[in-house]
Amino acid sequence: MSESQRSQLVAHDRDAAATAADAATADGTADVVILGAGPAGLVLGNLLQAGGIDCVVLERADRAHVQSRARAGYLAANTVRILEENGLAAGLRRNGQPHAVCEFRTEDGRFRLDYGSLGPCGPHTVYPQQELVTDLLTHYLDAGGRLSFETEALAVLDADGARPSVAVRTADGRQGHWQGRYVAGCDGRHGAARRSLPAGVVRHRRDHGVSWLGLLAEAPPSLDAVGYAVHRRGFAGHMARTPEVTRYYVQVERGEPAGAWSEQRIWDELALRMHAADYGPLRGGRIVQQSVVDLESDVLEPLRHGSLFLVGDAASLISPSAAKGANLAVLEAEILARALVDDLAHGDPAGLDRYSARCLDHIWRAQEFSHWMIQLLHSPPGPVGGETLFHDALRRSRLELLRTSRTHQQWFAEGYVGV
Repeated sequence: MSESQRSQLVAHDRDAAATAADAATADGTADVVILGAGPAGLVLGNLLQAGGIDCVVLERADRAHVQSRARAGYLAANTVRILEENGLAAGLRRNGQPHAVCEFRTEDGRFRLDYGSLGPCGPHTVYPQQELVTDLLTHYLDAGGRLSFETEALAVLDADGARPSVAVRTADGRQGHWQGRYVAGCDGRHGAARRSLPAGVVRHRRDHGVSWLGLLAEAPPSLDAVGYAVHRRGFAGHMARTPEVTRYYVQVERGEPAGAWSEQRIWDELALRMHAADYGPLRGGRIVQQSVVDLESDVLEPLRHGSLFLVGDAASLISPSAAKGANLAVLEAEILARALVDDLAHGDPAGLDRYSARCLDHIWRAQEFSHWMIQLLHSPPGPVGGETLFHDALRRSRLELLRTSRTHQQWFAEGYVGV
């Protein structure tokens, strides 16, 4: 299916579903109030809906924006399992593409790693996040789920009590409250859930000192693998999205504006860093999106605060170096959904009590691998000196082990796909 055909289907779906479910609502009640209509919120909503739990999703953006947000596109095997087991994988199975190979390019040469055949987790499935969100959204609304677009959550109130509420404001300025028994904060690092946390929350944070210029190009993939290029001028990356669209990354100086690079400069620098003169030219095309990503990591502890639960980017932020963010979000949504069904439908709160500890175990494992990837792909920030030269020598050794050692390859495969 071409990108234009996909866009037409999304537009048709958006128009066909312009119903009362799309109207912003300022007041209401539900057993579970979910903040945010990203992968975490929509997986949680679908699983609760299937479990007979009364829930509502509140989303500050309109539907068109939700369905067009281009984010990650590499789904781990565990994410695919969750979607399949809950009847949410029809679009994924129809249009997703299995992907199992990395190619590393350096000034010492290149090598390929078939990680999908090495570890217990298998390959990734490439499926753009905006298409997954469209699938999840359509399934949720078709099943009768409640979702209020253009409803901004301002604060979570009385999370310590038996009936917490969410203060909201709609696009037309109306203010109100949604009340529930539980609130699931799936609204990201800048959302109301994080803003409403009590004093004393532990936040572990690390700024890796690295910035990427993230690019979406209307260009066919230039290689049949995820490409990681290590170069003295900085990192460059290649990730296929569809047969017509490719995501690239170029390391830039911290603080550099996204628009500072012209298309010609982008393609020239990508060709240089990806060693195109040695391994073949890149397939160019129009750059349709440019944004700067500062590689940062943070983890909040605990993830439960009374009746408020943190999920996805609200719980932890992870660098995009190893495609973990969306996969962690879906896993956490499944864990929370099962716990909420056990509590609300069967009177068993044990899963809710264990939610924070279970998710943090997965989060810290993912953070460790992501941190290893950042060190593998980048020199330390700052001027070149003894520490930089030492780090670069270690990096060359790590890459050589990854090229030659079966043990290291298997460790990489499990960490790269597993959550």
